[in-house]
Amino acid sequence: MTQSLSSQTLLPDRAAAGRSLVEPLLKYAHRPEVIVLALPRGGVPVAYEVATALDVRLDLILVRKLGIPQHPEFAMGAIASGGIRILNEDTLRAHPIAPAAFDAVVARETRELLRREQVYRATRAPVQLRDQVVILVDDGLATGASMRAAIDAVRLQAPSHIVVAVPVAPFETVETLRCEGNEVICPLIPDWLMSIGYWYNDFSQTSDEQVIDLLQRAWRRESASGSCCGEHSDA
Repeated sequence: MTQSLSSQTLLPDRAAAGRSLVEPLLKYAHRPEVIVLALPRGGVPVAYEVATALDVRLDLILVRKLGIPQHPEFAMGAIASGGIRILNEDTLRAHPIAPAAFDAVVARETRELLRREQVYRATRAPVQLRDQVVILVDDGLATGASMRAAIDAVRLQAPSHIVVAVPVAPFETVETLRCEGNEVICPLIPDWLMSIGYWYNDFSQTSDEQVIDLLQRAWRRESASGSCCGEHSDA
């Protein structure tokens, strides 16, 4: 399911973007088997609003884009926890990369992925996803490489259902993900996508401190509620 808004629509900020996803996801509210997984860092403020409004659990799926060395904004692929690697063959054909340069990018992004895992999660055990309904949330998609890596990482744990929920993405990316068998929620599907940030009034960088604060707030809510979240929590 997708919803297409006017291509002139601008999202105020990531929190508002998250709230725009709530109504299409209401069928998942208050369900103990549902968990929202954010793609840090920018996806965390979006996912926090979704998980809070739906009263479901919030956690992370660690993914890193593999940017072309000379043009880091262009994704030649992505990696995710669990050794998942997705390559964008079209980008690699258009911008051939020497093996040593490719390996250097992978090594650098792997170090950052591990750093974030330690900083954000600390001693909290990874959530178990078998038979769970997983809602993957980011602040937007361009090529979709990072989201595809996240989907592959999640599928390794045999969830019952995967939903991709993002505020903005181009039509081609949405259709590709949907054709791969995923449920896709995307309120804003512009005719063209110069960049994700173009469709936000405020697209300032999300800091590690903001990510940690939002996660801690969500996890405290889960512990305090002891209802939908407590039954399956891995805290």
